[in-house]
Amino acid sequence: MARNREAYHEYFVEEEMEAGIELCGTEVKSIRNGNLNLKDAWCGIKDGELLINQMHIAPYEQGNIFNKDSRRVRRLLMHRREIMRLLGKVKQDGYSLIPLSVYFKGSRVKVKVGLCKGKKLYDKRQSAAERDAKRQIDRAMKERY
Repeated sequence: MARNREAYHEYFVEEEMEAGIELCGTEVKSIRNGNLNLKDAWCGIKDGELLINQMHIAPYEQGNIFNKDSRRVRRLLMHRREIMRLLGKVKQDGYSLIPLSVYFKGSRVKVKVGLCKGKKLYDKRQSAAERDAKRQIDRAMKERY
């Protein structure tokens, strides 16, 4: 339903994990309509719980009084040992937890969380140059055949 493309530009994604998310009914309906933004979202661990912050889910149009705050903190659902392992990495090695995408798996909403390390400016330039070179190669192959 949504991808955080900026995360792949800003960070090296070391590891990806799938987590469930605790939502209310009108939020699920709004996500099905595609009213979701992950641009500024980030994850944190507080009191042994994995939380997602700054994820914007627009209020559902027919939801009236049942709509929740669009940028509220939502709990992610993972096994405790996975959360503790992530906490150790984040505290020790300077990693960040970034939500990469939100999608449906059956009727459930899942979030792909990445264990990421920040890129320097020269890394961003290098990845942009590689992307441009790949695009030129693809274009030349397409013209040739």
